[in-house]
Amino acid sequence: MKDMLTKSVDYGQSLGAEYVEVRAQHLFKTLLTTKDGMVEGANEGTEDGVGVRVLTNGAWGFVSLGKLDSKLLTVAVGDAVRLAKAASLGVKKPVKLADVKAVEDRVVANSRKNPQDVSMEEKIDATLAMDKIIFGYDKRIRSCTISYLDVTGTNYFVNSDGTCIEQDKLYVWSRILASARENSIYASAREEIGSTSGYEVFDTETPEKVGTMLAKRVVEQLKAKTPKGGSFPAVIGPNVVGVFMHEAMGHLAEADLTLSGSVLYDKLGKQIASDAVTVYDDGTVEGALGSFKYDDEGVRTQKTALIEKGTLTGLMHNRETAQKLNMEPTGNARAEDFRFEPIIRMRNTYLAPGDRSFEELIEDIDFGYYLKSFRGGQANLDGTFQVGIQEAYEIVKGQLGDAVRSASISGNTLETLHKVDAVGRDFELWSGRCGKGQIAFICDGGPHIRVGEVIIGGGA
Repeated sequence: MKDMLTKSVDYGQSLGAEYVEVRAQHLFKTLLTTKDGMVEGANEGTEDGVGVRVLTNGAWGFVSLGKLDSKLLTVAVGDAVRLAKAASLGVKKPVKLADVKAVEDRVVANSRKNPQDVSMEEKIDATLAMDKIIFGYDKRIRSCTISYLDVTGTNYFVNSDGTCIEQDKLYVWSRILASARENSIYASAREEIGSTSGYEVFDTETPEKVGTMLAKRVVEQLKAKTPKGGSFPAVIGPNVVGVFMHEAMGHLAEADLTLSGSVLYDKLGKQIASDAVTVYDDGTVEGALGSFKYDDEGVRTQKTALIEKGTLTGLMHNRETAQKLNMEPTGNARAEDFRFEPIIRMRNTYLAPGDRSFEELIEDIDFGYYLKSFRGGQANLDGTFQVGIQEAYEIVKGQLGDAVRSASISGNTLETLHKVDAVGRDFELWSGRCGKGQIAFICDGGPHIRVGEVIIGGGA
């Protein structure tokens, strides 16, 4: 494999490309879906492919192949160079790449339970067991859909700078969706599980534990009331903190989006949050779904400080944006697979813990909300955001009160970050997927935090 990829890189340079990279993959995937106690789909198989990206006359050319074949690869390299030369005719600012040290490495995935060693029958049994637990929790539960995916295999990366990396891939992921109904009230809940360690994640996140937690969450919403609409103090749980850090803060700090006009464009070195806020994007967390050793440009991953004690200190970069801003690449270039060019993506994005207990966070709130679990979220480059909440409770005179449903929070990212006045000493990471034209596995999270004021969506 190395010889074939190296020859294709050399060929690209002989055609006039100033930079060439080739990413090949040989992966084995298992996909499984169950719905209401029945198996809807169960598939497994291999997936091979190659992506070729070249830089010629300051412009990119990219071609992908769904087959590992040396002759076809040679043709693909020629096509990529031709596309780059054509694109260069309209380039106003030629692309340049930050220098990185060439590496040769073999990265081996170590798991106690390789998902390839677990039969499809065992995976189906575990999934249906969770389904049974969810339906058995309460007769008002009406539906349950569970998706399971595992990916194992190897990615290969060779470029014209002399880097050659062979890196094992291992992802295990599952998403559970459940709904319940009582009279005219409908409720839904979701949960995701993921790891880069192996199938052993389900030794901890067992069907009994996850199924009971999700069933309890969706049933409790049936008796919950609609929250009051308006601005209130709130204690925000790690699950919601994570999605806020990812959607409302993280995307703004992806350097390609920063350069496209995000609200952080001119904020490096400036105070954008309270002193209690420190945020990282970290690709080195062992076993986390967003962790890996090298990104898809062959750059070593790292722990990148985005905010330190309220000051914006860094952005997430690929080699191109690092060069534009005279910074170092951070190892954030990721491609969904060989079919896509690498772009800047988050890894494990989180707010660092502080020193408060949960009781200390809520004790001074006369009336507000505890936002425990998110339903979905979105943010805009101007810093406005909205996050849906699937599990929340009133806080009344420093104590947790009634459950509320169909809540949401919204506002401006920087204004909200300035209103973080206390940070808990606990810490959790939650697995998920992010879409930015491509799908990427990520984690996000943090501790509980208290926000002096946030806009709560609800009733009048």
